[in-house]
Amino acid sequence: MAEEEKQQRGKGLKDIDPTIFWVSAIISAILIVWGAIATDHFGGIIDNVFNFLVGSFGWLYLLFTMVIFILVIILGFSKFGKIRLGKPGEEPEYSTRSWIAMLFSAGMGIGLVFWGVAEPIMHYAAPPFGIEAGTDAAALEAGASSFFHWGLHPWALYAFFGLMLAYFSFRRGLPQLPSSTLYPLLGKKGVKGGWGKVFNILAVFATLFGIATSLGLGAQQINSGLNELVGMPVSNNMASIIVVVITFAFIISAVTGIDKGIKILSNINITIGGILLAFVIIFGPTVFILSYTIEATGEYINQFLTRSFYTGSVTGDPWPGWWTIFYWAWWIAWTPFVGGFIARISRGRTIREFVVGVVLVPALVGIVWFGTMGGTALHLEMFEGIDISGPVHDDMAVAFFITLQQLPLGAILSVLATILISTFFITSADSGTFVMGMLTSKGKLNPSTQVKVTWGVIEGLIAAILLLAGGLGALQTASIAGAFPFMLFVIASMFGIFKALNNDYEMMEKGEFIGDIDLDY
Repeated sequence: MAEEEKQQRGKGLKDIDPTIFWVSAIISAILIVWGAIATDHFGGIIDNVFNFLVGSFGWLYLLFTMVIFILVIILGFSKFGKIRLGKPGEEPEYSTRSWIAMLFSAGMGIGLVFWGVAEPIMHYAAPPFGIEAGTDAAALEAGASSFFHWGLHPWALYAFFGLMLAYFSFRRGLPQLPSSTLYPLLGKKGVKGGWGKVFNILAVFATLFGIATSLGLGAQQINSGLNELVGMPVSNNMASIIVVVITFAFIISAVTGIDKGIKILSNINITIGGILLAFVIIFGPTVFILSYTIEATGEYINQFLTRSFYTGSVTGDPWPGWWTIFYWAWWIAWTPFVGGFIARISRGRTIREFVVGVVLVPALVGIVWFGTMGGTALHLEMFEGIDISGPVHDDMAVAFFITLQQLPLGAILSVLATILISTFFITSADSGTFVMGMLTSKGKLNPSTQVKVTWGVIEGLIAAILLLAGGLGALQTASIAGAFPFMLFVIASMFGIFKALNNDYEMMEKGEFIGDIDLDY
């Protein structure tokens, strides 16, 4: 494995796939300049495209995501579960603790901090299914909806795409590129040809824009936190300065590689997050948190299928479009980045280990986090007369800090939260930069320093420019709209993975190994 990893190490900018790099770079530059100079025009067109996709194909986002969830469970707990994402007898590359810490940090760590208080409070104020706002039923629905949006479905999306990448890369010897998942359907020429390149370019767009918007949104939350702690002014100028600092930090981390950068930071993330979570449970409304989490989990399970297929078609309820369909599109947009990184760190795992570690464990952590943070905020709002809804409405980023400050040692907790946001921020951007390097370096498992630095600088510039121009929201919507064609490619890929796994399993039963596929890249 070490020798193969060495061969997969990038040697500089000459490793770049010129078609993927330049087509992605030129189109991205056009969109960014358009978004910065004509923000309203760009935003209006992107909003119209997104509204059309949600209005016309919202049902497809819901159906696709549910089908992926079912397929992932089948893959993990069927006969295919014992197939290893690597050569026979190959051991996992990373310890289970570090592996879960890294995949969680890349997947949605910073999102949990940003939305942990805000989303439950927003659902409490405007619940779905015709529930009256501000009632006990709305509070229960708030937790169940948050668990639903951050639970099994998004992680199933990441797992399915990541599993396909890891299988064809580590088991079959193909480059770790989205196009490799099309091999069973298109063969060598198709993977290396036009359709394969389109798939890879869509993945570059989704990753680049997803990371850039996360940089901008994360910087705004850090800015809000520092405003609460030390009175730092809240402005796009300050957020842009934070983007520059964070970009410098994650580029340094990216240059050091996975073992010395992402892995260490991810373990720090999990430690700080665990301390923060434990403190809130112990010193917050403990009994309410535990009872609320259990009760909301029951509601989540009870309404699982209803929520999974709820379009609001009969009642005209816009809630699914505002929330569930928007989230599913956002998770699909993040799939090439998060799924790609999860694939990269999952060598040597069996498919069953992969599914349990990527779907079940993070979903459980998400439920505990939202139950704790959202439950605490709801308790403050409902029983202690402390207004959390107002701050959420005015500035979602600051609501988390206001909630923490109501607890003992609130200032210290806010400092810990700011550190946690920063380290999650760096880890997420670092892993995204790593994936960008792989996508544009012909699937190299260890892209060169020059390639990673190049993409890191580009990501930081995009975030800073659009923060200053006010076009960050439009870029986020653009990346989500771009998830639609990517979803169609994944639909094509899902037929191929079962064909490949079935052939692999039949050979395993005969005591044979299916072997590598040579694309001659």
